[in-house]
Amino acid sequence: MNALLSIAFVLCWSSGFIGAKLGAGSASAVTILMWRFLPLAAILVVVAVTAGRASWRGLATRDVGRQAAIGVLSQSGYLLTVYYAIQLGVSSGTTALIDGVQPLVAGALAGPLLRQYVSRRQWLGLGLGVGGVALVTTADAMAATGVAAWAYLVPFLGMLSLVAATFLESRSRTPVAPGVALTVHCATSAVLFTVFAVSAGAAGPPAEAGFWAAVVWLVVLSTFGGYGLYWIILRRSGVTKVNALMFLMAPVTAVWGALMFGEPFGVQTALGLAVGLAAVVLVQRAGGPPRRKSGGRALRDPHGLPACPAPRPPDSGHRLSGGCS
Repeated sequence: MNALLSIAFVLCWSSGFIGAKLGAGSASAVTILMWRFLPLAAILVVVAVTAGRASWRGLATRDVGRQAAIGVLSQSGYLLTVYYAIQLGVSSGTTALIDGVQPLVAGALAGPLLRQYVSRRQWLGLGLGVGGVALVTTADAMAATGVAAWAYLVPFLGMLSLVAATFLESRSRTPVAPGVALTVHCATSAVLFTVFAVSAGAAGPPAEAGFWAAVVWLVVLSTFGGYGLYWIILRRSGVTKVNALMFLMAPVTAVWGALMFGEPFGVQTALGLAVGLAAVVLVQRAGGPPRRKSGGRALRDPHGLPACPAPRPPDSGHRLSGGCS
């Protein structure tokens, strides 16, 4: 049962990148994201009002506002850059790998920003991770035609948005239930993406069946499937097991994108993915929770989990930072 749950989780979490690619040919990024989050936010708000009131007790307006800000960074800003990068022609596998170095960057910055101890092994892992991204990105750029070089910087902006969300959450002193955080993040994203889409004159959904197939894919597989299985595995096996599975997202997405969309996957891509995996394994083996220097705070993920270097899907918001997978 655990093996089946793990396989299903990896596939559902990776499906966020694939879903973004599915919708890229039928509508703009803001259109897809608006129609993805409007029904999702509506469902979550109804659940919060009817069955989840207890989780909201004790939260001040400032706490909800902080979660909204975290949602803007970890979900709205992150997903918009991911979808936009894929629409520009960056492969889903490359986008997933760039996202995958987020925990390495966050871990490295934890030293100067949160006064945490960063070991030599962690710095080496960061260097390897950057090297892996460089290998895959250059392979993708050489294989892709008509993709501007600057397009590969777009996913990096999303990754940095996640890093910023992680540090913002780490300074929060009030624990927030995951369901509450997800509701606030998704509602905030629904409002923002609706404003963006209406302002751009792109709020109307296309008539193509492929558009709605992509929306259903993203809501059912990426969000409910990814998040539901995330919490099931977290409760059954713990955060370490979830982190280990997260490291499979980039290679699975790369292979999936190659098979489904014919995205480039050659020797250099495989080598870059292997280097990236080695980087996260190296950091994982650095062991234990981060040590704090005097006066520092421990880094937590945006939903209050222990610091965990795990790659985040374009849609999910957990690592986790609050996006919706």
